Amino acid sequence: MTENFLNKVYAVRGEEETRALYDAWATSYEAEVAENGYATPGRCAAALAKVTADLTAPVLDFGCGTGLSGLALRLAGFTTIDGVDISEEMLRHAAAKDVYRNLTRIEGDAGSTAKTYGAIAAIGVIGSGAAPVSVLDMLMKALPRDGRLVFSFNDHTLNDPIYEGRISEWTDCGAARLIFREHGDHFPKLKINSNVYILEKT
Repeated sequence: MTENFLNKVYAVRGEEETRALYDAWATSYEAEVAENGYATPGRCAAALAKVTADLTAPVLDFGCGTGLSGLALRLAGFTTIDGVDISEEMLRHAAAKDVYRNLTRIEGDAGSTAKTYGAIAAIGVIGSGAAPVSVLDMLMKALPRDGRLVFSFNDHTLNDPIYEGRISEWTDCGAARLIFREHGDHFPKLKINSNVYILEKT
């Protein structure tokens, strides 16, 4: 019987524990999320494409996993996609999709990796069972002025006010503008939704 990881992921803590879980999950990840109707990558990619004038400009898929987010970005029209992730096994599956220009394994502090991009996607990356909210700060600091970050918070993450509070910290002081926010499907089979956001650095 295939091991179910979705019921474990929200309890994971720390980078090493997260890396170990995603390494173990890599082979069955896509089947499990597809079975539950994983909708957030397509929603994020479509939202970013609508506010992007040049779809040939490089976009960083931060926490790309097995490449479902990169595939969604490609289907939305982006042509130059680089991916980074902490899991070597996830990256191996991403490479097989042939949608990435470059793929790189990273450690937790990867702000320097993100500094050359005007658009970054962190789809399903920040939140419960994933990267801490400080990654939002790291990615926003890496963006140039007018750069855009598309990301998502699922219902588990939205239960903790610190996450949307961090968005407010960026917008309330004028350091960024929230140009897109939409609540919708995440795992519809499980009746879990997510918010998709786009922050533009000012």
